[in-house]
Amino acid sequence: MSTIDIKNAEGATVSTAELADSVFGIEPNIPVVHQVVVCQAASRRQGTHSVKNRHDVSGGGRKPWRQKGTGRARQGSIRAGQWTGGGVIFGPTPRSHARRTNNKEVKLALRSVLSGKLRDAELVVVNDYGFEKPSTKQAAALLKALEIADKRVTVVVPDDDVNTYLSFRNLPRVRVIGAGEATTESLIDNGALLMSEAVAKQFEEVLA
Repeated sequence: MSTIDIKNAEGATVSTAELADSVFGIEPNIPVVHQVVVCQAASRRQGTHSVKNRHDVSGGGRKPWRQKGTGRARQGSIRAGQWTGGGVIFGPTPRSHARRTNNKEVKLALRSVLSGKLRDAELVVVNDYGFEKPSTKQAAALLKALEIADKRVTVVVPDDDVNTYLSFRNLPRVRVIGAGEATTESLIDNGALLMSEAVAKQFEEVLA
C-alpha cells in the first residue's frame, strides 16, 4: 500500500493514510495519458469552422471570356479559387473532431496521473476542507499553510461541497473541480493536486 501524510487546515500532519497501489502506486503509462489528453482536447473542439467555396460565393455566373482565341488562359468563372474574391479551395468545413477512447484507457490514464502525482510529491491530501461558509480568504490561507500558494493548483472537492467550491473558484492560478468531473487533463495540468481524504477514497472506489 502507498502511504501519504494527511494534513489539516493549518498545514500540520495529523495522520497517515494508506492508498491502494492499484490506483496510486502503478507505473504511469505515459503513452496512454498522452492519447487520452489529446482525445479529450479534440472532443472539446466545436468544429464550426467553415469557408465559402466557389459555389457559395456570389457572382461569377458568366464566363469571363470565350474559351479560345484570346491568348489568355481559359477561365470558367471569376469566383474560382485562383481569382481575387473567389472561393477557398479545400478549406475547412463543419465537422466533429471527437475521438473515441476506451473506458479502460481512460481509467488507466487517471490511475497513471494519480500515481505520478504521488510519486513526484505533488499530491496533497487534507483531512477536511472545513468551510462552513464560502470564504476566499480562508481558502488562500489554506493554500499558504500547505505551502502550495505559489503553484498552479487543482483543487478536487466533493460534488456536493458547494462552500469549498465557492471559496476556491476566485483565486488566481487555482482550478477547482468536482470529483465527478475530474479528467486526465484537469488532474495533470498543475503544479500541485489538492484533495480531501474522502475524495481520495472515492477515486479508489471508482478506479480500483
